[in-house]
Amino acid sequence: MSPREVLTFSGGALVGHRLRSALSLVGVAIGIAAVVILTALGEGARRYVLEQFAQIGSNFVGVLPGKVETKGAIPGLGGAPNDLTLDDTRALQRDISSARYVVPMVVGTETVSRGDRRRQVLVAGTTSDFLYVRRLHMLRGEFLPPGELDRGAPIVVLGLRVAEELFGGEDPVGEVVRVGDRRCRVVGVLARRGTQMGMNFDDVALLPVATGMRLFDRSSLFRILIEGKPGVSLERIKEKARAILVERHGEEDVTLLTEDAVKSSLSAILGALTLALGAIAAISLAVAGIGIMNVMLVAVSERTGEIGLLRALGASRGQIRACFLAEAALLSTAGGLVGLTVGWLGTRLLVQIFPALPATPPTWAVVSAVVLSLLVGTVFGWLPARRATELDPIEALAHS
Repeated sequence: MSPREVLTFSGGALVGHRLRSALSLVGVAIGIAAVVILTALGEGARRYVLEQFAQIGSNFVGVLPGKVETKGAIPGLGGAPNDLTLDDTRALQRDISSARYVVPMVVGTETVSRGDRRRQVLVAGTTSDFLYVRRLHMLRGEFLPPGELDRGAPIVVLGLRVAEELFGGEDPVGEVVRVGDRRCRVVGVLARRGTQMGMNFDDVALLPVATGMRLFDRSSLFRILIEGKPGVSLERIKEKARAILVERHGEEDVTLLTEDAVKSSLSAILGALTLALGAIAAISLAVAGIGIMNVMLVAVSERTGEIGLLRALGASRGQIRACFLAEAALLSTAGGLVGLTVGWLGTRLLVQIFPALPATPPTWAVVSAVVLSLLVGTVFGWLPARRATELDPIEALAHS
C-alpha cells in the first residue's frame, strides 16, 4: 500500500464512523482551544503590565516606608512601616542633584460631594511635579500649583469621571466641592487617562500633599517617587537616597524599588503563570488522547475481519500499523486545526470584550499545541495499531 492509499483507507474509515470520529475530534479541539485561550490570557496580562510601565517610563525609584526584601517585592507590600515624612522629601530634593523630580504621595479613599451628589473615590495628596512624573494632561484649568510642602491649600484637581458625575455638563473649575469634611475649590480637571499602574485617573481627586495628610490624619507618607535626570543611573540615585535616609533615621528602615526591578519581577511571575495555564489546559489533551485510544481500540475489534482480509491480500504488519496510526493522526490533526480556529476566535472575542487586555497567544504556545495534537494522535494511537498488527490473519478472517 502506498502512502496515498493508506491515507485514503484511513480517511474512509473515519468517514464511515462519523459520530465516533466527530466526538474524538471535538475532544482534541477543546484541548487545543483551551491551551490557546488560556496562554493568550496570561500573555495578555504580561503585556498589559509592561505597557503600563511603558506609559510612565522606567526612570523611577520608589521609596516606601518600612524595610522589606527589595528583590522580587511588589510596591506597597511589606513589613510594618516607619514614618516617611515631608522633611525626608525635602532632604532628598536638596541632596540628590541627579534627581529630576522628587514627589511625595499620601493616598486614601474618601467621599467627594457637591450638593446631593457624592462619590467615593481614591484621593491622593501630592505636589505639582506629579503631573510630569505620571505623564498626565489637563482638560480644564490648572494642576496643583508649586509651593511649600507643608502649606496645603484647600484646592483639588478632579478626574474626568468624577467631574462629569458631580457637575454634569457644567464647568467645575472655580466651583467648590467637599472632600471628606473639607471644602475645596476645584482648580482643574484631568484629561481622560484611564487606569495606570492600579490608579484610575478618571476616578480620582488630587490634593496638595499637606492637605491630604491632614485629611487622613497621617504623619507618614505612602511613598516618595524619584525620577532621575536623563542618562543618570538609577542605582546611583537609589544608593544616594538610601544613604540620606539612613543618616536621617539612624537605621535602614525604608525600601527602595526601581521600576525596572518591579517590572522584571512581575513579568517573570506572569510568564510562569502563562506556562502554568498552558500546562493545565494541556491536561485536557491527554484526556482527548485517551478518547482517541478508546475509539481506535473499538475500531480494531469491530474491523477484525477487515484486518484479516488485508493481511490475506498481502498487506504487511507495518502497513496495517500505518493505517491505524494514520487514522489517529488524522483525527488529532483535524482536531488541532479546529481547536486553533476556535482558540483564535475566542481570543478575538476576549479582546472585543476587554479591549484594554492585549490577549495574544504566544508563538511557543501555538507551536506546542500543534505538536501536542500530533503527538496525542501518534502516542495514543500506537496501542490500537499494535493490537491490529498482532491479529492472526486466519483467526481474523474467521470473525468476518
